[in-house]
Order: sequence, then structure tokens, then C-alpha cells
Amino acid sequence: MPDALYLLAALLLPWLGALATALLPANARTRGHNLEAWLAGAVALLALIMVWLAYPAVAAGGVVRLAIPWVPQLGLELVLRMDGLAAVFAVMVAGIGLLVVLYARYYMSPDDPVPRFFAFLLAFMGAMMGLVLSGNLIQLVFFWELTSLFSFLLIGYWHHAAPAREGARMALTVTASGGLALLAGVLLLGHIAGSYDLDHVLAAGALIRAHPLYLPALVLILLGALTKSAQFPFHFWLPHAMAAPTPVSAYLHSATLVKAGIFLMARLWPVLAGTEAWFWIVGTAGMVTLLLGAYVAIFQHDMKGLLAYSTISHLGLITLLLGLNSPLAMVAAIFHTMNHATFKASLFMATGIIDHETGTRDIRRLSGLNSSMPFTARLAMVAAAAMAGVPLLNGFISKEMFLTETLTAASAPTPLHRLLPYAATLAGIFAVAYSLRFIHGAFFGPEARDLPRAPHEPPQWMRLPVEVLVFGCMVVGILPAATIGPFLDVAVRSVLGPATPDYSLAVWHGVNLPLAMSLLALAGGALLYRLLQRHLNAGVEGTPLLRGMDGRRLFERAMVFLSWRFARTLERLLGTARLQMQLRLLVCVTALAALLALAPHGLRLGSLTLSAADPVIALVWVVGAACAIAAAYQAKYHRLAALMLLGGAGLAVCLTFVWFSAPDLALTQLLVEVVTTVLLLLGLRWMPRRLEQPGAGAWLARLRRGRDLTIAIGAGLGLTVISYATMTRLSPEGISRHFLARAYTEGGGTNVVNVILVDFRGFDTFGEITVLGIVALTVFALLRRFRPAAESIGAPEARRGQQRGEAHAWLLVPGVIMRWLFPLIGAIAVFLLLRGHDLPGGGFAGGLMLAVAILLQYMAGGTRWVEDHLRVHPLRWMAGGLLLAAGTGLAALLAGRPFLTSYFAYADLGWLGRLPVASAMLFDIGVFALVFGATVLMLIAIAHQSVRSQRAAPPPPPGEPATPGDD
Repeated sequence: MPDALYLLAALLLPWLGALATALLPANARTRGHNLEAWLAGAVALLALIMVWLAYPAVAAGGVVRLAIPWVPQLGLELVLRMDGLAAVFAVMVAGIGLLVVLYARYYMSPDDPVPRFFAFLLAFMGAMMGLVLSGNLIQLVFFWELTSLFSFLLIGYWHHAAPAREGARMALTVTASGGLALLAGVLLLGHIAGSYDLDHVLAAGALIRAHPLYLPALVLILLGALTKSAQFPFHFWLPHAMAAPTPVSAYLHSATLVKAGIFLMARLWPVLAGTEAWFWIVGTAGMVTLLLGAYVAIFQHDMKGLLAYSTISHLGLITLLLGLNSPLAMVAAIFHTMNHATFKASLFMATGIIDHETGTRDIRRLSGLNSSMPFTARLAMVAAAAMAGVPLLNGFISKEMFLTETLTAASAPTPLHRLLPYAATLAGIFAVAYSLRFIHGAFFGPEARDLPRAPHEPPQWMRLPVEVLVFGCMVVGILPAATIGPFLDVAVRSVLGPATPDYSLAVWHGVNLPLAMSLLALAGGALLYRLLQRHLNAGVEGTPLLRGMDGRRLFERAMVFLSWRFARTLERLLGTARLQMQLRLLVCVTALAALLALAPHGLRLGSLTLSAADPVIALVWVVGAACAIAAAYQAKYHRLAALMLLGGAGLAVCLTFVWFSAPDLALTQLLVEVVTTVLLLLGLRWMPRRLEQPGAGAWLARLRRGRDLTIAIGAGLGLTVISYATMTRLSPEGISRHFLARAYTEGGGTNVVNVILVDFRGFDTFGEITVLGIVALTVFALLRRFRPAAESIGAPEARRGQQRGEAHAWLLVPGVIMRWLFPLIGAIAVFLLLRGHDLPGGGFAGGLMLAVAILLQYMAGGTRWVEDHLRVHPLRWMAGGLLLAAGTGLAALLAGRPFLTSYFAYADLGWLGRLPVASAMLFDIGVFALVFGATVLMLIAIAHQSVRSQRAAPPPPPGEPATPGDD
């Protein structure tokens, strides 16, 4: 198996596993609860194996790359790329993900919807895998936003709890906003480099740094990175994400979400670093975050809160190293990223064990757990010591490298450079203090007597992930060069290339100033904790000196301003609840945009002249125009008559298509007219009555109608002129000749219109059916909770319907005939579908035809009869159609062709002859299924309003007229 395919497997496995896990039954206390954990663990293990199988090529100094054409004419490709840096992050994503899955198997309660949890976790793993393996900047941004989306779902997993909902909303708002800035910065970066391919961008560092757009691109990209990695002033969202289940916190805080910003800055370091702007932005944010996070962590009473702020501090340390513009600092940054993943994941898991077995994680209530949970206590102590930078543990080595780099940078003349050693030592003191509080507060002292549960050791398999990670902290701390050294070297060389400096991972470098700073931090941290112990034990809420600086409060105020005051102001100025007003604005803005586009160049007519008008088609147009004008006039008095006249105008359009030899368009237009007329008829009964206003109100109404008529005539004339100017041009290289010449040879069909839709422009059609599905779901969601107004024109009729029963009760004979027509119309729909590639028809027309069959059944028997006897499930039709259409496109990718590339051949059936076969037929079947499902879903949504209103309507009041009045 080629190395590049290992990357594709590593990317796809989590997504496929998420889909399979989501289909498992929820709340299965026995079989299901184990099955989803086994499935998720197997997926994570396989993804890790795939990365490991591709690693030897990377270790040899190469780059594993897989490019799958997507839209090659636009230079868009799906590119997977793994070098040393991507390999290290991919191993962390899959490896720690595997340990988190094993841990979550014992942490999660069977009462929770566990399949949903593992489905979200695997989808998030897939998003992170896609981010670190992306070889295209636009693709990277896509997966970047997916990580924000799935982290939102994971943080808000316990959505019944308000803190979970608020924390998820805050995380999504901050990180997704940064993602928008990142997208803008990536667009600028690609514009400067001339390509969005990562290899091309990484080779254009000098060009990018010298470009006038470098600073805007840098600021926008860093906004994305700093928001994702919770750097000051965007750090406030991370502690509120602690409302997530502890396995989620362990995963997000150690190897995935918050490391995405670190990965991005390291990935683009050869391109963006090396300037004063980079140092001042990245270095300042990193130093402030380092100190602020460490200081606030000391005063947290929640163990997860303490670890959250310590994560912020360590991310600030890595960010500061990245901002120093030094190759050795880059080495230290990558090394500490790897070390932080191990000790922070183990600490979160240990905290989850304590919470799981004692019922609380409040340090003020915990005490003496060393006697009741000795194994967990020792594991947590080692991990916390690694976090504090104690010698012979992995955190000590990377911390010494950090201190060395701050001393080297202090020789620069700027005040910030000179402050770095002092800030680093102070942060080390704070780190020792909060680590001691974590250890001493939970595990030493007298045993707590008022805990919700009696503390005891967890199951062995639940503790195993912590043991594996703590063992890694110890082995790397004792034998760094022999264990992690080769992996670190591969990652560093992939970023720095020939500029990779000489560095040492020796545990002992002699007595020097960095060692003295480390010892000072250890002693100072112990002294600081001793001095603050009485204050901390008193349980005072808040952080001294920072009680007025509440990031959450500032965020909430900003959200209130944006989502309430500012939005309401814009709504009052620009918004309207009237559909007519919205349509008027839409048409006017569109017309204005067209005029502005045409104004500089004008509109030039072609050389072709009009032919003599045929009296037959002229009569059809006159009738159609008369229907349109009459519909506009009748809309004032009788909406039903206006709808019928609109049908007449649509029929004139159908006849026009037939006259000009466009039967495909005529058939589709006719079916659209039938379906939309029925759906509009169902909707008309809930429209409010139109009340005529006497006197001045009547004059104003006439003026408004005159204004609308003027806008409509202007828009219609504009489209007429543009259409005429287009059709009078004759080009020997016209696009129509291109399609006519290649429809059969390349698309395998003689129906050029259908070949265009399912082959040449298949990507457009895929987008259109996706939008159609979204519209249908939106209509259904809006009408589920819709209740017609009491004054709607259909209310009296609905009440009378309750008395005399459904309409089909007195349409017995037509109803029987309509039911007999169902198989015939269904057969015609399938016939239209199958012949569409060579003759008028296709998936869209066939889907509408089948929907007409369902409409007739509804008219004959009502909604309940349709649901009980036909058992139509529109959501399944829509999902199946969309998946089939997408699967057709993915099959082309697997064959090494661009997405949705069609395949055409003849199948030899012996004495039956040769049968033309095109893969576009499968795509057309998907269109058929989705169009049918979307139409039926909207029918059900509208029709159920009629049923609900008839059941809920009160008896008619005395004196109710026998027939409903007109509009």
C-alpha cells in the first residue's frame, strides 16, 4: 500500500467510525455501551497505525503527499501532506485519542447517550487529523472550522446543564470568529504567494515578508491562531469549556483543539516569522498569557479550573518561544508541545478519576486521598511534578530550554527582551505553586469525611491511560535523547530545514544560570504556596488583584451589545416583517447591482436581427402576458384567482419552450407549475384577510400598488433587454456548440440538457440539490411550530371541515380514480428518470412526477391516509439521494479523476445487444430521490397544519356564514 494512501485512510477512518457509532442505539446499558467504545477504540488504533506506517518515509527526510484533483480548472485539489511536524501532531491526535477513548469507556455513565459522545469524539478526531495533514491552506481552514464545530458539540454534550451550553457557545463564538479572520488572512497569503498549496507557500517566505500585504495577512492569521490557543486577550473561553466531560477536557487541552493554534504558528513559522511585527505580536501575547494563566491558576478551587489556567499558561510559554524568532526557541517550542500533551492529559484523567470516585473535584473539600487512592495519587504527583518542571521528568528539560532561550533573547536592546528571564522565572514560581496546591490539597492532610462518595481506586483499565502517559513523562525525563530525540529531530528539520541548529537533550548541562533559575523557581514556588496556604484554605472566591478583570463578563456584555442593541438597531433600520417589503428590497438591490455593472461598459446588442413573428406563438405570449397582468390585478381582490392566472402564465412559458424545441425545459416547467400551485393553494388558506382602508388609506394603497407595478415592469424590461442582447450575439466558439459537440462523446447522452446537468455541470447540480434539501428542512422546521392566526381566511373553512369531515369524504369516485393513478404515475416517473440521459426527462422531472402522484393521494385521502398506507419517509429519501450523489463523485476521486467525473461505456449483453451505461445515471437517481423527498416533506409540513387546525378549531360561532368569503 503506497504511503500516500495511509494518509487517506488515517483521515477517513475517524469520519467513518463517527458515522457508524452515531447509528448505534442510544442508552444501551449493556451491549451498546461496550460496542461504541470498542468501535471508537478500534478506529483510533487503526488511525494511529496508518500514521505510523507512513512515518518511515518522513523519518528518512521525505514528505508524504497525496493530491486528489477536485476542480483542477480552478487549481483546487484535496491535498494530504505529512512531514515531521504533521507526523508528531497526528500521532498525538490519534495516540492520545486512543487513550481518551479507553478512559471514557469507564468514565461515561450508561444513562448518557454514549454513542453520540463517541461519534462527536471521532468526528473531532477526524477534523484535527484533517487539519494537521492538510497540504492546502483553504483545506486547512475548512478543517479548522470543523474543529470549532465539533468542540462546540463536545463541550455542550451535557446540554441540559446551563454551564455546558454557555461554555460551548462562548468557545464557538471566539474560535469561529478567529476562524473567519484566519480565512481572510489565508486568502491574502495565497494571493501574495500565488498559490494556496502549502509547499508553494512555504517556499515563498522571502516574497511574503517583503510584500505590502504581509502585515494585514499576519494579523489576520494570528487572530485565528491566538483565539484557538486561548492566548490573551482571548483566553477567557477555555476555563468555561471545563463544563465538558473530563475525557473531552483531557483531549481538547492536551493534544487537539488548543494545540491547533500552536500547530498553525509552527507550520507557518518559516513564512511569517523573523520580523519585528511577529515578535511583538506573538511574543507579547505569549508572555502576558504565560504570567496571567499561571497566576490565576493558583487561586482556582476547582481542580479542572486549575488545570485549565495552567494549560493557558503553558500555551503562552510555547507561544512566547515561537515569537522569539530563534531556531533554538522553535526546537524548545515543539519539544514542550509534546511534553505538555503527556502530563496535561494524565492530569485531567487523574482529576476525572477523583471526581468520578469521590463525587467532587473541589480542592477545599478534598484531603488525604493518598491513603484511599494511593496509585492514583502517585500518578497524579508525578504528572504534576512534570508540569512544575521537577528534574528527571520531561517538563524539566523543555523548561530549561525555555529559560536558556529567554537568557539569549535578553541581550537584545528592547525592554521586552530584557524582561523575558524575569518573567520566565516568575512564571516558574507560579507553576510550582499551583502544582503544589494540586498535590497537597487533594492527597495530603487528614482524610475528608464529607465527600459525596467514599473514595476508592478506579478500575484498572480506567487507570491504564494515566499510567501510560506518566510512564512517558518519566522515560522522556530520564532518557530524552534515546526516546523522544529522533521524533523531535524529524519534526524540527521539517520546519527549519537546513537552518536546524545543534541542540542537546542531555539531562545535565552542568551548573549554569538556567539551572539556577530552575532551582529558584522550585524554592520560590514552595515558599509562595506556603505563604498563600492560609488564604487558599479560607476558600475566598476570585483572584487577588484581578477581581475586576472578568473576561466572561466582558464577553457577555459584548454579546449583549452585538446581538441585542446593535442588531435591534439594524433591524429597525433595515428589517421588516412583511414578505412583500423584503421582496421589493431584493428586486431593487438586484436591479441596482445590474445597472452598476453595466454602467461603465454599456449594453451592446448583437448583429442578429429579429425574424418574423409567428401568429400562433404571438397569441400564446399575448395570453400569457394577459394572465400575468390579470394575476397582479386580481391579487388585490381574490388570491385564488390570481394563483390560477399565474398558472396560465406558466403554461404559456411551457408552450414557448415546446415551440422552440426545448421539451426538457417544458416538461420540467409544467411539473414545477403543478407542484408549486398545489403547495401555494395549501398555504393560501392561512394567509390573513386583506382589509380595505377607506379614504386616504385607499389612495396610499393604490400608490403602493403603482410603485410595485413600476418595479415589476422595470425588472422585467431589464431582463428582456439583457436576454435579447445575449441571444442576438453569434459566436463561432459559443459554449452551446461546445456542449453539442461533446455531449455524446464525453457524457454518453444525446439529451444535451441532462448531460450538462449531471455531467459537465454536475458540481453545480450537487450544490443545487443540497440547497433544495436545506430549504425543505427549513420549511418543515418553521411550520412545525406555526399556528395560523385566528383571522386567517381558512379558519372558518377549517371549522366547517371539522363538522362535515375531510374533503375526500365527498370525493369518493374521484378519490378512487386518483388512487388507481398512483402506480401509473409512479411508472411514468421512473420512465422519465431512466430515459433522461438520451430523451426529455431526468432525475429532476422524475422526482417531481412522483411527487405529483403523492399530491394526488393526499387530495384523495388526506395526510393520515398517505402516511398510513404509503409510508413515505421523505427524510430517508433526501438523505439517500444526497449520499448517492456524493458517493458518485467520491467514486471518481477513488479512480484518480476529478470529483463527479462521469464514466461512459457500453455493456455487451449478448443477444440483447449493447446497452449504454453512464455513471451519471447514479447521480441522476440521487437527484430524483432528493427532489421527491424534499417536495413531499414540504407537502407534509403544510398539510399537517390543515389537520392540526381542523382538530383544534373551536365550534363555529352563531351566525357563521355557510361559505367562506373571498380574500
